[in-house]
Amino acid sequence: MLQIFTEPLTYPFMVRALLAAIMVGVLCPVVGSYMVLKGLSFFGDALAHAILPGVVITFLIGWPLAVGALASALLAALLIGIISQRSTLQEDTAIGVVFAGAFALGVALLSTVSSFAVDLTHILFGDVLGVSQTDLWVILALGLLVLGLILIFYKEFLVLTFDPVLALVLRLPATALRYLMLGLIALTVVTSLQTVGIALVLAMLVTPAATARMLTHRLPAMMMVAAALGVISNVVGLYVSYYLNIASGPTMVLVATTLFGVVFLFAPGRGVVWRTIRASSARLQTPTSPHA
Repeated sequence: MLQIFTEPLTYPFMVRALLAAIMVGVLCPVVGSYMVLKGLSFFGDALAHAILPGVVITFLIGWPLAVGALASALLAALLIGIISQRSTLQEDTAIGVVFAGAFALGVALLSTVSSFAVDLTHILFGDVLGVSQTDLWVILALGLLVLGLILIFYKEFLVLTFDPVLALVLRLPATALRYLMLGLIALTVVTSLQTVGIALVLAMLVTPAATARMLTHRLPAMMMVAAALGVISNVVGLYVSYYLNIASGPTMVLVATTLFGVVFLFAPGRGVVWRTIRASSARLQTPTSPHA
């Protein structure tokens, strides 16, 4: 049994992949907790796809892909914030406009590059097994930056998330904090790019946080539970993909989705099965009218 866990670790690329999976497994659900509570899931998906033009441009000029991804993500977050703040449009409309335009630009640029097929596959679905030592340091640095800023502005984000009116009463810089939160989501998307890719990063952000939301109502507990679920999903998914010889990124997401399904059905007091049993018990205990 012990050999099942130790055998993959005899390969250096698996050790690096495991470290990357653990770091992303902590980072994404913590940031995703704010996204779930504030209804920003669509924003995360849009942001993930909006980085495509930056990735293609940096590929064309020979720069590291992460540079273009980060620039595109931050620019898209800024544009979404400006459009929703400076116009009468709803935020989801602004997200849709930026998402569609950026993704279309990325596809148009991509059509000019004939040698980008393999790299595109890695960008879309991740390549955690190809994580280098440098990638690990980048993930660690960006992850610590994001988590550090969340820790520093925890109280402000807490008020902004649960009571925007109170934030105005306390004269908090709500607009600046909102842009900061959008920027942190952008950084998280870029940090997770190598591990799960554009197509799957939303699941890593939202699914563990949504699962934790069904288990607790307190934000600190939600973040800790979500991070634990994210690490479990990524580690188990990595091992499953190793032994079944299937893609690692999608396997991690499938494990996270399975955990969500289990909690959705069997969460104590809140799961579908528990609620059904409780409703049935209540009906049985209701006294029947003698005239019925």
